[in-house]
Amino acid sequence: MRTNEDWRQRCLDDGELALALRGWTGGLRIEIDGDPSGTLGLRVAGGVVAAGEPTGGVPSADEPGVITLAADRSVWSEVLAPVPAPRFNDVTPALRRGLRRRGDELLWWQYLPAVQRAIELLAEDAPAPTGTPAAEREAGPTPRFDGPVGRYVHLELDGLDHRLYFEEAGRGIPLLLQHTAGSHGVQWRHLFEVPAITEHFRLIAYDLPYHGKSVPPVGTEWWSRRYQLFGSFLRSVPVQLAAALQLERPVFMGCSVGGLLALDLALHHPDVFRAVISLEGALRIGGDLDSLLGFWHPAVSNETKARMMQGLTAPSAPMAYRKETIQTYASGWPQAFLGDLQYYVEEYDLRATAAQIDTERCAVHILNGSYDHSATPEHGRTAQAAIPGSTFTEMVGMGHFPMSEDPDRFLEHLLPVLDAVRLRR
Repeated sequence: MRTNEDWRQRCLDDGELALALRGWTGGLRIEIDGDPSGTLGLRVAGGVVAAGEPTGGVPSADEPGVITLAADRSVWSEVLAPVPAPRFNDVTPALRRGLRRRGDELLWWQYLPAVQRAIELLAEDAPAPTGTPAAEREAGPTPRFDGPVGRYVHLELDGLDHRLYFEEAGRGIPLLLQHTAGSHGVQWRHLFEVPAITEHFRLIAYDLPYHGKSVPPVGTEWWSRRYQLFGSFLRSVPVQLAAALQLERPVFMGCSVGGLLALDLALHHPDVFRAVISLEGALRIGGDLDSLLGFWHPAVSNETKARMMQGLTAPSAPMAYRKETIQTYASGWPQAFLGDLQYYVEEYDLRATAAQIDTERCAVHILNGSYDHSATPEHGRTAQAAIPGSTFTEMVGMGHFPMSEDPDRFLEHLLPVLDAVRLRR
């Protein structure tokens, strides 16, 4: 573990942390169980790293503005490793692996991005990433046009006219693409540029109502009630879109909330879709929405939700793409993410019905990233075991957003699945 002065200097020099600290007066304490001499402290005054330590080196759970993280040395060794193992790569999952926190609950949510970044600066330096750098991958002549073309289609959903935005490219078998909770269709942009896919598949990535460019309907006072996403409405979106675009037995691929939806569609609409690809799929996620204080609190920025999502990405993924993935969460409608979790956390449950899915009518492919601590590989294996004829792939070294956080590595897993879908036809 670094010395306190080394850690403080790294924090002083870090622009990302400086942005996350704004408005904070207090600090962060790091405690090692049974080793008072190992305590570290970072004092913050008016949003700026200051000299000294919070509480003057005297432990206190009650000092205003101070957050304390404590664990035994073995847990800290995992959290601060150059390349942390899954479930230790961020403070959020580590809190279920022996890390403990003290301090005001609202303060925690407000400054979670600062805490996460400070812990990253305390960790040992990771080895240089391998593979093609994001900047080189994006390089090309200017001006340049990417593959997809976007437009709106009007769909009647729950008796209301919705302007649904979608982008498409490619030719062949239709492939509908559903984004994660709280985000939008830009997550699929890398797939549009892969000839091995677009030569055989017509990719169609859409934004759910109230997300991205799909503006809310004008026929209701949506602004006067809480947004909640329910399964019946969610299932109707790709079904109605397929009908409006006159798609013949399309394939459906979704991630996170879309990954759960994929299995839901295979159960309820096997004659609409020839196959579903469930990224980060599960039979049940579960959880307590009331515990997610910071997901829609007026004193908590969208930045917190975004930074939490970085903890669901793999540490080996290109940082530029990890940051791009979470930027959509910071820029989204504040209600959208929590409202989507109504389906993801509260409603969705296929444990009693998954065995009814007929993979002869609708093929099912499930892929989960090893760094996903929400829909874990264990969730995916359980789903595959419950659905006769389905397939499962653990995407080792990948997180919750494979298509956007590490597109090159994702293709290694996706292309064989798409080949299987194409050959089955």
